[in-house]
Amino acid sequence: MRHSHTGMSRAGTGRRSATWGLVTWGCAVMWQATAIREASRTGDYGKVIELVRQDRRMTQAQLGGAIGLSQSAVSRLEKRGTRTYGTDVLAAASAHLGIPPTLVGLADSRPQGHANGDDDVDRRRFLGGVAATAATPVLAALPDRAGAGGGEVAALRLPTSAYRRLDASTPSRYLSEAVKSHMRLIQSVTASATGEGDRNRLAAVGSEAASLAGWLAWDMGDHGSARAWYGSAVKAARTAGDPLLTAYQAGSLAQFEAHAGNGAEALNLARRARRVLGDRRPPVADAWLLSVEALAHAAHGDGRSADRALIASRTAAEALPEDPPPWPWVFSFGPEKVTACRVTCGARLGRADWVLSDDVEALTVGHAKQRALLVLDIAAGHLAGGRVESAFALARRALDTGLTYRSGRIVEQARAVRRTFTTGAPPKVVRDFDERLYGVHF
Repeated sequence: MRHSHTGMSRAGTGRRSATWGLVTWGCAVMWQATAIREASRTGDYGKVIELVRQDRRMTQAQLGGAIGLSQSAVSRLEKRGTRTYGTDVLAAASAHLGIPPTLVGLADSRPQGHANGDDDVDRRRFLGGVAATAATPVLAALPDRAGAGGGEVAALRLPTSAYRRLDASTPSRYLSEAVKSHMRLIQSVTASATGEGDRNRLAAVGSEAASLAGWLAWDMGDHGSARAWYGSAVKAARTAGDPLLTAYQAGSLAQFEAHAGNGAEALNLARRARRVLGDRRPPVADAWLLSVEALAHAAHGDGRSADRALIASRTAAEALPEDPPPWPWVFSFGPEKVTACRVTCGARLGRADWVLSDDVEALTVGHAKQRALLVLDIAAGHLAGGRVESAFALARRALDTGLTYRSGRIVEQARAVRRTFTTGAPPKVVRDFDERLYGVHF
């Protein structure tokens, strides 16, 4: 999983947009432009975004990359006219472009009593808002179908999205307590909600945060807590009444169980996720769930079934339309993800030919911690093929990443690779690896 889990390049874009926001906030002349004011007055907020984007000399693809949408989704946003807009999308786009919220129909969160945008406190607050919103991935960029409680729901989603992004560059143990505190806030707000619709929407937000807490616990090597959090995420998604979210969370739990070696349980969960969606499941969900089933078969030692599932997953991934229905909450899915899954399955099955295929060298899936796990799978493939020197050179590189980010999951997988090599007189590269691994406890 990943929480995917593309964070670094977009985070850089977010920092640039924060600077633009500071510059353009006080630039009243631009916001008085006739075309922008008229589009805002008529409720054509997509046109406002389009005009400002063009003024920034930014492409639709660049804007989409910064806020977690595809180029075609940005195009549809800009051509939406006066129809209903999702507040999350407007908030993300306007914050990235530095557009005053009132011009896209959102409440102006600036403090009252300042006649201009030069006040340092005001600027710091605005910068913080831009940074938080620009860090929002697909999760918070999706339209919020909320009613009166929509603003509350959107506000509670933003921290979860920011924490997901921070996972790419921050040790999980540093984020874990913050995410747990955020979960307690969500629970408190949900308990005080009066309408069933608001409670259901807040349950969806809680499901997303619980899933992130599960991912962090997994990265720290705390499997008991990870399983409990993922289970909570599934239950909350059911309460929310969202089949796609329920299927995603069940599939995420299935991935966890497969990596933990519980193949039968993982396969049952993946099939349960498929049943939740029924025959009308989005093609991207089908492709992803097939890859999860492949992991489950590999964990069970069934290479033939894993191979069939991988072939079906790749076929489905390659047939996805150019702009597939968004798989919410974490990531897009494509053939490169299937290749990475095949590497992992091959490592579990001892299939060096799966791990050392020609296209493995081109893999750049995920952030540093996710790539380290993949490198350990590749190291296992080298070891299965008798390439001891290259196997432990790769494993040492991945272990260094695990130590940098204090990732219990990476360290434990490094130990698993070491356990598969048994000899009375290990070569120097293995002794060096052992020395690096010895005494690691966190």
